[in-house]
Amino acid sequence: MRDKVLFLQKSDYLCNMTKRLTFTRSTFIHLICWGLLLAFPLFMYRQGDTMTDVTRHYLRSLGGTVSWMLIFYLNYVYLVPKLLFVNKRKRFAVCNVLAIFALVALMTWWWHMIGTTFPNSTPRPENFNAPPRWTRFVQMSFMLVLVVGLSVAVRMSQRWHKLQEAKMEAEQTRIDAELKNLRNQLNPHFLLNTLNNIYALIAFDPDKAQTAVGELSKLLRHALYDNQKRFVPLYKEVEFIKNYIELMKIRVTDNVKIDTHINIAADDSTPIAPLIFISLIENAFKHGISQSGDGEISIAMSNNDNNITCEIINTNHPKRDNDKSGSGIGLEQVAKRLELMYPDRYSWEKGIDNETNKYYSKIILYNDNKVRNN
Repeated sequence: MRDKVLFLQKSDYLCNMTKRLTFTRSTFIHLICWGLLLAFPLFMYRQGDTMTDVTRHYLRSLGGTVSWMLIFYLNYVYLVPKLLFVNKRKRFAVCNVLAIFALVALMTWWWHMIGTTFPNSTPRPENFNAPPRWTRFVQMSFMLVLVVGLSVAVRMSQRWHKLQEAKMEAEQTRIDAELKNLRNQLNPHFLLNTLNNIYALIAFDPDKAQTAVGELSKLLRHALYDNQKRFVPLYKEVEFIKNYIELMKIRVTDNVKIDTHINIAADDSTPIAPLIFISLIENAFKHGISQSGDGEISIAMSNNDNNITCEIINTNHPKRDNDKSGSGIGLEQVAKRLELMYPDRYSWEKGIDNETNKYYSKIILYNDNKVRNN
């Protein structure tokens, strides 16, 4: 319980830190963009302009930039999320029209005040014809409309990203729940098959059955605890597989040829989904031994460049009617878990070689996203 509380506290802390970093990054981007806009007019002066001309020109442009900031954040903070995103589009349009009229009037007053305070030191030519005043109003209104559009675009982009993150989080939650359900199914399935094997031993060799129970206790620790993790170190999974094979050897006769070629380092910590191969090995012992007690089973594992390969070949003996070891859900679970844990990062070749009457199954878990499921 204490570990669970600590985990939840750590999760809340990481969530809060992520939100703070996102807010800090967003604020930094806004400051950079507006800082560039505010500084840009300082570089747009004519040769021969006096300090008064430069000041007048900058202050006049400052009025336009401040107006853009006001209407941008009016939409960014309030109008877009409170009106546009809740389908109050008419009210959103009316508010923006009123805001544009107010800001055009404010900029007109500001430019008149700056022109009066800082008169132009260079007289205009006698033939200079100023453009009609209404064209200036249209220009200012058009720029404010563009800023409104920019604010809407930024907000909608952020909303889309949040929706995508929420969708991905929901999908991840669904995958985790499905994996948990598969793991909860796998434990009883694995335990049932193993107990059926031990039950078969009790009738003709109680000593072997007792040894098998001891081996089973080793396996259950991995199956019950490590199986609850998304990934475990490869060496732990290999140790589990070796113990399981030794357990299965107890109940088979000497007529069954079992070859294992496991080329995995004893300290190989490459992450792997727990019990991902066990159902295939179970099936090899279940279908690889005939009623007369003979058969061949070959199990090979390797890890080259973090591409984990498991290849199993066994003689093909269909399941007998009186064989109650399992219900056939193992391979279906393997397919589902591969899709969930290794999407687009595995290949699985399986089938029956009619010439040799052997079943083969080869799974490769790739360390990149370039390989599609075969």
